[in-house]
Amino acid sequence: MFLSFPTTKTYFPHFDLSHGSAQVKGHGKKVGEALGNAVAHMDDLPGALSALSDLHAYKLRVDPVNFKVSSGAGPAESWAERSRGFQKLLSHCLLVTLACHNPAEFTPAVHASLDKFLASVSTVLVSKYR
Repeated sequence: MFLSFPTTKTYFPHFDLSHGSAQVKGHGKKVGEALGNAVAHMDDLPGALSALSDLHAYKLRVDPVNFKVSSGAGPAESWAERSRGFQKLLSHCLLVTLACHNPAEFTPAVHASLDKFLASVSTVLVSKYR
């Protein structure tokens, strides 16, 4: 994410952002754990992610564009249209990573379900900005 979207580096000025950095791996682990928590509480995503949403909105002041969900134009929407203005930046980076590391398992159905799940997570993460 830091290479593809350099503006995200501004939130991690104290991190060693080089490939394989322990700090980047540690943050990736936190993201993975938060997503695991979301999966475990899919019936109450707002409750499960409330503290994380507060942290990003009020303490870290992460620009909500980093979590923004797509316009919902559907599957015919091109990658360029979906990515314009950092649309779905975090979700997009996660999907690309999962697809690269799990090509056989990353079927269209898996892609669609993960996209829907990540859109729900993104919606909760930006909810405190309103």
